[in-house]
Amino acid sequence: MKHAEWKIAERLYFAQEKEQRSSRPAVRVALGGIIIGVLVMIVAISVVVGFKQEITQKVAGFGSHIQVVNFDNNSTYELQPIYVSDSLLHTIKGIPNVAYVSTFASKPGIIKTDNAFQGIIFKGTDYWDYFAQNIVEGTLPTATNEVLLSTELAKQLQLHVGDNLLCYFIQEDLRVRRLYIAGLYNTCMSELDKVFVLGDIALVRQLNAWKDNQVSGIEVLVDDFRQLENTTQAVYFATANRLDEDGNTLYTQNLQQLNPNIFGWLDLLDMNVVIIIVLMLCVSGFSIVTGLIILILDSIQLIGTLKALGADNQFVRRIFIYQAILLIGKGMLWGNVIGLGLCALQYFTHLIPLDAASYYVSYVPMAFPWGWWLVLNIGTLLLSWLILLAPSAIITQISPAKVMHFE
Repeated sequence: MKHAEWKIAERLYFAQEKEQRSSRPAVRVALGGIIIGVLVMIVAISVVVGFKQEITQKVAGFGSHIQVVNFDNNSTYELQPIYVSDSLLHTIKGIPNVAYVSTFASKPGIIKTDNAFQGIIFKGTDYWDYFAQNIVEGTLPTATNEVLLSTELAKQLQLHVGDNLLCYFIQEDLRVRRLYIAGLYNTCMSELDKVFVLGDIALVRQLNAWKDNQVSGIEVLVDDFRQLENTTQAVYFATANRLDEDGNTLYTQNLQQLNPNIFGWLDLLDMNVVIIIVLMLCVSGFSIVTGLIILILDSIQLIGTLKALGADNQFVRRIFIYQAILLIGKGMLWGNVIGLGLCALQYFTHLIPLDAASYYVSYVPMAFPWGWWLVLNIGTLLLSWLILLAPSAIITQISPAKVMHFE
């Protein structure tokens, strides 16, 4: 029986598309509303997820996903050292979801030129993959006196690749180092670019008279950022009960805890997406309801005839629900095709630019969260089906006798 209802709905739908019926313009408007709703939801999710991934990657590039430091540290960049052993590094590397483990040492300083000066954080590191992707001129440092500057800092201080600079490190006795600019990087994160100067970890050890196994901390990168909290806890439990050679307690923090302002701002984007999705579902729902009501009113004589021939309300109701499902399916198909097409176009061409100073990226970033895409489509389909139940109830109010009398 349901097969017959589907066949009737299919014939009515395609007949409506071919014939110049009064409902055709309204149905096209309803179809357009569904397409736009699905399209906007897909693009909104792709943009927000892409933006969060891009910013997270940039922040992690400067400080990794998880840091293990001395528990006695204050909130400055002049960190108290810890002793690092091979067994400790091996233990952290063995934790699930840990992709890479490295050490770092940081120290505040001042770069002074003939025309200007700027406070900086010198970070000595042995992990260069992120900055290798963002270097715009020159090469990565290969010697203790070589450094990597941001293009913003170089422009501010009127420095270029190949120049020498004087960096003053303030401690009990003022120390000065002549450093050579090996390359320039640009991550578009101006708040961090204008502060961080990257170089050899051995330089910080020399300045602080540290031993070869002393560092400011350990940096950990994870494979799956969604498991960051679980991995942070695993690193914490693996290090909290261990003391280094000097009896120091180790303390673990992730980048969300280290950068609450940035990630608080990113969390606000989730609320924006929720608002957009709710609005687009309302638009699509209104289009579906309007389209179905018009289809029913345009076919009122057919409904009367079917009832006169013995069809019950549920039979006729299912015909128009199936007809509306065909309309929804077509709208969702085109919405997905156009939405994913626009996302792919922006992903590969960076067609739409952004002000890097305001948004930390120079173009609208895109991501393809297929899990969210699947949930969005299934949710839209189920919600649409529920929305169809109310307007289809009009069919139960149509009497064959009244329709015949109207004719």
